[in-house]
Amino acid sequence: QVQLVESGGGLVQPGGSLRLSCAASGSIFSSNVMGWDRQAPGNQRELVATITRTGTANYADSVKGRFTISRDNAKNTVYLQMNSLKSEDTAVYYCKATTRFGHEYNYWGQGTQVTVSS
Repeated sequence: QVQLVESGGGLVQPGGSLRLSCAASGSIFSSNVMGWDRQAPGNQRELVATITRTGTANYADSVKGRFTISRDNAKNTVYLQMNSLKSEDTAVYYCKATTRFGHEYNYWGQGTQVTVSS
């Protein structure tokens, strides 16, 4: 069974930085696509960023220029470097992944809380 384990969340002041990590275990091959979603209280879950196995990245307009997604294919791990954080970034962040050749997200992490506050 595939398991996604997230880490790196916490409390940070506006303008600060955090780095989230998500490690996938339980499979031999790397995921076609990995990414991050987020959900704030009372809001819909929204896309933050995705990255393919070959390194093609996509970002939500709200985080472009501030967040960077990357991955280590050998470890099947995805990262989210978050800089210039704003209070609007406060949310639970969820890691997601497809199968080796899939286009749908079959695997999800349990979420990690990111709180941006002064």
